[in-house]
Amino acid sequence: MVDVHGTVTDGFEPVREAFARNFELRGDRGAAFALYRDGRKVVDLWAGTAAADGDEPWQEDTAQIVRSATKGPAAACLLLLHQRGQLDLDAPVGTYWPAFKAAGKDRVTVRDVLAHRAGVPALDVPLTPEQALDGVSGPRAVAAQAPLFAPGTTHGYHAQTYSWLLGEIVQRASGRSLGRYIAEEITRPLGLDLWVGLPPGEAHRVGRIADVPPPPAPAASGLRARPKQSVHDAYANPDSLTRRAFAAITPLPDENDPAYRAGELAASNGIATARSLARFYAALIGNVDGYRASDAESRMLFAPATVTGARTVESEGPDQVLVVNTRFGLGYMLHGPASPFLGPASFGHPGRGGPLAFADPDAGIGFGYITNGMQKNVTSDPRAQALLRAVRDCLAALR
Repeated sequence: MVDVHGTVTDGFEPVREAFARNFELRGDRGAAFALYRDGRKVVDLWAGTAAADGDEPWQEDTAQIVRSATKGPAAACLLLLHQRGQLDLDAPVGTYWPAFKAAGKDRVTVRDVLAHRAGVPALDVPLTPEQALDGVSGPRAVAAQAPLFAPGTTHGYHAQTYSWLLGEIVQRASGRSLGRYIAEEITRPLGLDLWVGLPPGEAHRVGRIADVPPPPAPAASGLRARPKQSVHDAYANPDSLTRRAFAAITPLPDENDPAYRAGELAASNGIATARSLARFYAALIGNVDGYRASDAESRMLFAPATVTGARTVESEGPDQVLVVNTRFGLGYMLHGPASPFLGPASFGHPGRGGPLAFADPDAGIGFGYITNGMQKNVTSDPRAQALLRAVRDCLAALR
């Protein structure tokens, strides 16, 4: 049985049990989970090894790469710029980035970008890992790319191109890179261990991730659910928009490479602790313990209208990339069959293979789960969902 470290407050003991069972039943090798409720940390747990392929123990301050859960903090940059009057969400992207008008994209708005309606989820010529990180090739390629579906008319998950879309808009609206903006406007004020662009001095704290197989289903459980044939075909076909979107960087980068981790990719290479992800989302919707500000209103990162925008549906229905029905607000996935969160008010983002972080303003919740064992899933990991069920049950019992 795995040794679980950390704390839970009274009423949340079942969450510790669910966290331990993820190691026993669902293949976790190293993981952490944290939960904030009404601005207070009520769960803070970690267990296993820091590296999926190693035996050094996971420490209290171990961080991991969180893949697409990076998109949540990245989207917050644009929403904060809008909240502060520095960015118009309904302005064409070309207002800030003239080169983006090319190839019929002159009417694509910042709002379209946040809602995955920009029409450029893939690139005709993928970038190498080195090009993806150089700060120039990515924005240039996205600006030149012709739309792959009519912008604004439908949506498709911009799995990788989101990096260069958001990064360039933040750079042009603020004069700062997205990673620097997160550091100066979000992580330092809140005291977070969360980076897009890992500083060299923090590299020793970050574990190694690896793809790991999910455990086999027990014999008595019946057949394991299989994806619909359309989804299977989309991922199997190298010419599909699905495969092309995820392959906008080819070959796939080594996510454990220090050079990759030091880069700034808003879509995929954020690094964080679970408690920092939970605290980040808690701070979007209310005051958090230890956050000092000059007045009560400024103690939450998002103004009430910004929270409303984050959780209001902008895109809904068949996703041209993920080939399932998805729901997006302004930069955030919303509660639905493909991305089940706590409830209808929830907004946040999963990471492919495991991580999950979100806020639920109705319940006052900030949720953060990270792992080093990446399994075959895109938006709904069974380990994160087991924790989510335990949290939901605890909240119901505490009412």
